[in-house]
Amino acid sequence: MRVVSCPSEAAAVRSPHCIHDAAAPAGMPISDLDPFAPDFLAEPHAGHAALRDLGPVVWLARYNIAAVARHAEVREVLRDWESFSSARGVGMEDLERHDRLRLPSVILETDPPLHTASRGVLAKALAPARMKLFAEEVASKADAVLDAALTRGDICGVADLAEALPLAVFPDLIGIPQQGRAKLLPHADMMFNSFGPRNALFAASLAGAAHDWVEELGKLEHLAPGSLGAEIHRIAGERGYDPAEAGKLVRALLQAGLDTTVNGLAAALLCLSDAPGQWERLRAEPDLAGAAFDEAVRLESPVQTFFRTAAREVELGGFRLEPGTKVLMFLGAANRDPRRFDDPDTYLIGRNAADHVGFGTGIHHCIGRPLAKLEAETLLRRLAVRVARIEPLGPPERRLNNTVRGLASLPLRLVPAA
Repeated sequence: MRVVSCPSEAAAVRSPHCIHDAAAPAGMPISDLDPFAPDFLAEPHAGHAALRDLGPVVWLARYNIAAVARHAEVREVLRDWESFSSARGVGMEDLERHDRLRLPSVILETDPPLHTASRGVLAKALAPARMKLFAEEVASKADAVLDAALTRGDICGVADLAEALPLAVFPDLIGIPQQGRAKLLPHADMMFNSFGPRNALFAASLAGAAHDWVEELGKLEHLAPGSLGAEIHRIAGERGYDPAEAGKLVRALLQAGLDTTVNGLAAALLCLSDAPGQWERLRAEPDLAGAAFDEAVRLESPVQTFFRTAAREVELGGFRLEPGTKVLMFLGAANRDPRRFDDPDTYLIGRNAADHVGFGTGIHHCIGRPLAKLEAETLLRRLAVRVARIEPLGPPERRLNNTVRGLASLPLRLVPAA
């Protein structure tokens, strides 16, 4: 990566996928880095460090957007919803200016007061008291998944654990029919790819799009009685939502509530298999299962990036941004910022990392976090009790996505505890 010194040089490296005609604010460092290139997505950490070192805000000349990679500025943008709007899209495209490939999320891509109302419905449905009602079912399914994995011994940590448990839990809790569930992960992959440029990754993922199917699943008639999806409809109805609006809330949960949990669990398995000392500590203290998951989300950051749009003229990192400027937040870079975290590239399950931004922060803090943590903590706790060692059997294979950092495969050997 190089620093580009003037606007004419910046134009020379402009990406064919660039859809913005904004100019860099005076004095802002300009970089030709492409954060959506395959080599960057596969190994982003050196690029993240370079961006952090360039300054609090950097202009990405390939796309004509501002970018923040330091923890302080990422957190500032996430928390200031009045200056940095989500309603104009959490992807590269400005939903006020560009054609829409997809319907905007009624949770991720809204601002108050609409966001407050929508979030209130899902927050009540996903309240901690309700999560306790699911705990026994999640535990039973975690044991079944682990039974199958231990029978094989040599497994793929992604397919046999990280995907297996959420796919066994999440669709049943939402209450969707059995038929078609295999579409959930490919559709989520396409959705997260759509937040970046319309590059080759995005084009390849379009085959997994299932917009009409997911839209249909949100309807009450397709949801099992007593399910979480039916509960969302009930709460929404009490608050004046019509059935179509309630269905959009279910759709939002279906699109964002599975893929991120899978990648968070895969990250935890990768970290624990690569750090035998941390695995031994977890075995000795299974109550650290939740902390082990949180630290993996910090270190590997399944959601690497999100966008905001400047809703008004605003100062960020000492620079004035014009209204309509797209701002790319590097959540993964912020979570490894040495200005905030000591020894940031090391996995430490005893770390106090309460303000990492892997789940976001502010009004858009991940609404599905309680359910994700229930699934992950349950599986990791049972692994700590039932498995003596997790041994890598080969290098993991990355699954590239414009937004999400995940694994396609993770060869592991599970050695049962005596």
